[in-house]
Amino acid sequence: MLCLRSKLVTTDPNCVYLIEIVITGSVLVFLVLAVLVSGSKLWEVPTAPLGFSSNHTTSLEWEPQCQFRHLQDGVRITANIPPKLEGNWVSTRCEVRPGPEFLTRSYTFYPSHLFKALQHYYTDSGCEEPTYSLVVRGKLRLRQASWITRGATETEHHLHKVGIVIHSQGVMHRPAARLPPVCVGLTLGGMVPGHLYELYNAQAGRDCLGALGFSMMELGLVRVETQHQPHGGLVQELFLGDVHTDWTKRTYYRPTGYQQPLQNAMHHIHPCPACALVFRATEQRPPVLPRVPASVPPSLHGRWVSQRCEARPAVLFLTRDFIFRPDEHSWEGFYHHYSDPSCSQPTFTLQASGHYAQGDPSAKVAGGTEFVFKVTRVSVTILEGATARVLNETRRGSCGKVGGWEVGVEQDVTPTDGCTVLGIKLPHKEYELFKTEMDHRRRPLLFIGERPTDGSSPDRPHKRPTSYQAPMVHCGEEDAPMSYHHTNQLKLAASGAKNLPWQPSFVLVLVSLLLLWYDGGTAHSV
Repeated sequence: MLCLRSKLVTTDPNCVYLIEIVITGSVLVFLVLAVLVSGSKLWEVPTAPLGFSSNHTTSLEWEPQCQFRHLQDGVRITANIPPKLEGNWVSTRCEVRPGPEFLTRSYTFYPSHLFKALQHYYTDSGCEEPTYSLVVRGKLRLRQASWITRGATETEHHLHKVGIVIHSQGVMHRPAARLPPVCVGLTLGGMVPGHLYELYNAQAGRDCLGALGFSMMELGLVRVETQHQPHGGLVQELFLGDVHTDWTKRTYYRPTGYQQPLQNAMHHIHPCPACALVFRATEQRPPVLPRVPASVPPSLHGRWVSQRCEARPAVLFLTRDFIFRPDEHSWEGFYHHYSDPSCSQPTFTLQASGHYAQGDPSAKVAGGTEFVFKVTRVSVTILEGATARVLNETRRGSCGKVGGWEVGVEQDVTPTDGCTVLGIKLPHKEYELFKTEMDHRRRPLLFIGERPTDGSSPDRPHKRPTSYQAPMVHCGEEDAPMSYHHTNQLKLAASGAKNLPWQPSFVLVLVSLLLLWYDGGTAHSV
């Protein structure tokens, strides 16, 4: 292996990319080692050519019927850096974390930088049977705009106190069994429901959080989006850092993606029965959410699309577009990847297809159904010139036709059993978890299993997800064509940049791909 190191200096004098060029045989790979930045302002946001302003506005023209439902009818989205966190933020539904864990959250941020977080945990996926509540108090300071996750802000938090309230004698053994008696000062039989027990006190030196695997690392990454409704109303959403899918890594994992957002208690979707219940709840009186009927088994027939620009760990922004044909047990998926949090700067698109088999209701996650998906065909459309040039340098037979990669031209990588550089391996099998339910507008939603944080694939039964990604909304029948307008918007957006020799967005894509490739060496998780 021959390693060369060089500096790539952009047109911005404050940005210097350190690139390590690794040559293995005939394969040329660029590794981004670091991004060195300088500036006199704490809130100096990445500037041109990254091009992210402090008041970033999303204004895209998507096909109104199927693409980006949240942007239709003139909805405009803004995200300020630094974000304004003051206020109360609440869950809009019962949340499912890896494990699984079922919870609702209510976070309050004060102008003094202090915060109070309430987390209510339940035994069921509908958040109807509360188990215990955690009340967390601490201090949060915004630090700087993230150079890893574009559009996000990095923070620093300090916990002051953490307490626990058990709600039922019958279920209190679940959290308490992991606590040594010295932490609560009582045996299991002596813990009284409704009484607050201190788990952590920074001033007193008490720390019993390790036994619970508790962490507030989610506060390390924040983003606030404001949706400006056509009638003049607002919907504000708070995105906090993602929770690692491996329970043992939660306490030290620094997030690079997001959880499902909380909404501002004063500016939320309507109707939202859960919002008011979570807002009024206390640690002694947890919210009991109304029952939401789920379709078991889920009805997948037709087309499902992303409701927003989605973020995944390892600097991935994408939208998804799926078509299911239950009569044939076949599926087709389009994964549009971008380099920015508003999904306006396309990088590449994956089109995958194959077959699936429906299994039994999940024994771990009530309301979920197990599936097995097989990916048999993948094609790739590169939308950046620099990425196309890298793929044209790959080893013959490892990623489509060598020398055949062009911006905006689709290429089938099935004959080469996938694409090694992109982490795609064919054929490929994944063990999945699905759930369907109705949203506040009575529209069908599809929840698909959350991808492993380490970038690997759920290609074994024991790696089947126990939590969900952002829900997709039902869009139409299976024969609904892909949006011609959307496809042309991607190509038009790419055409203006294909002649640039190096783009920071390309560097971000390489970071994403190499993290997925290096961490797991497994197939691309689609």
